[in-house]
Amino acid sequence: MQNTDTTKYIIHSKINADGIIERPDIVGAIFGQTEGLLGSDLDLRDLQKTGRIGRIEVSVAAKGGKTRGNIFIPSSLDRVETSILAASLETIDRVGPCTAKIEVSQVEDVRATKRRQIIDRAKYILTDMFDENLPESQEIADEVRQSVRIEEMEYYGKNKIPCGPNVLDSDAIVVVEGRADVLNLLRYGIKNTICVGGTNVPPEVAELTKKKTVTAFTDGDRGGKLIIKELLQVADIDYIARAPDGKSVEDLVQREIVRSLRQKIPVEQALESYSIKGEVKPAKEEKPAKTGRITRLPKRKERVKGELSRPSAGAQKVEKKAERSEEEPKQVKPARKVQPAKPAKPAQISPQARRFKPHSDALLGTLGARLLDSKDEVIEETAVRDLVNTLKETSDSIKTVVFDGVVTQRILDIASDKGIENLIGVKKGNIAKSPATVNVLTAADF
Repeated sequence: MQNTDTTKYIIHSKINADGIIERPDIVGAIFGQTEGLLGSDLDLRDLQKTGRIGRIEVSVAAKGGKTRGNIFIPSSLDRVETSILAASLETIDRVGPCTAKIEVSQVEDVRATKRRQIIDRAKYILTDMFDENLPESQEIADEVRQSVRIEEMEYYGKNKIPCGPNVLDSDAIVVVEGRADVLNLLRYGIKNTICVGGTNVPPEVAELTKKKTVTAFTDGDRGGKLIIKELLQVADIDYIARAPDGKSVEDLVQREIVRSLRQKIPVEQALESYSIKGEVKPAKEEKPAKTGRITRLPKRKERVKGELSRPSAGAQKVEKKAERSEEEPKQVKPARKVQPAKPAKPAQISPQARRFKPHSDALLGTLGARLLDSKDEVIEETAVRDLVNTLKETSDSIKTVVFDGVVTQRILDIASDKGIENLIGVKKGNIAKSPATVNVLTAADF
């Protein structure tokens, strides 16, 4: 019998016989005609008894008076001995009463076959049986951390708006677009986040923004800009932050999130940079607390218009005197001299302050800023969006700041702390207190 544990090779051979023969005839011919041919060391009977030759397998079929088939002989001999044994089979020329011919077609290396089977099976096991998404240690930590963040997610209002756990307790909140954005910010420890779920801002969120310092954090695409426009109309937004161009908040990594939030800009500057001033003006007029200066402008215009449409008190007295006087033509002239006071001339700017006009004109429309020293020399130029951080890090040598943006309370306070003497912007924002140490001018003052 074949010992599968020790078999190294299998001799494959074909047999063709002119007549009808069967398996016992072929096996007998193999043992009989090779006996003593190769010596005692390679005698088939002795080799089979010791297990170095396995059971001879024969498969034959008779057709048309002829027999054809295959012979398989397992061998645990080495390559040389197996080759000699295979060659001895081709010396057989008769099987029983029939003429026959045996031809060796192949000597199969069983170990090579097993190796191929092992390789093929190993490939299948590796590709189909193992979990392809084997997490690394960092991925395991991130997955655990994310699961904790998901558990921390809460829901606000009757509409169950996804939000972070600190939205109600925090003085400042971050408004994002969707639930995935809230999850991503939670993943990196930002827990004061709430979403709007698209351009249709829920009333609960709009009401909540009136009680908090709000930063709108949107995707860096056109949809993000539309959401900013919607928020400016229905909510009370203080700052605006955007993801990098073409990226979504839900796809940002920690450093990108931190960078985007640090580069947030005040809402007053957003009105200029996003060219949406006209679209949000009605909403701004409905919120006098935030845009008080803008809502008072029409009233000032009405007063000026009224003053122009009716004569002043002094003019009325002159007219009355003119009616009582016989020299009416001479008395009317003083009344005409009163009328030149009607134009609302801009405040007189000292020649010393007028020296900043070239810098203001050069920066108009650039969204840039210039930091000047005591001699009005440019020390540094930066973008308006980076002006706050630049001022915080600047030295005491800065005496004047000229920039193409809105003078806000935050910038004014930083300028006062840094000893800056002159602050020149495009216009003034909502300034509750103006330090006496800082001279604030706008482009209109020139």
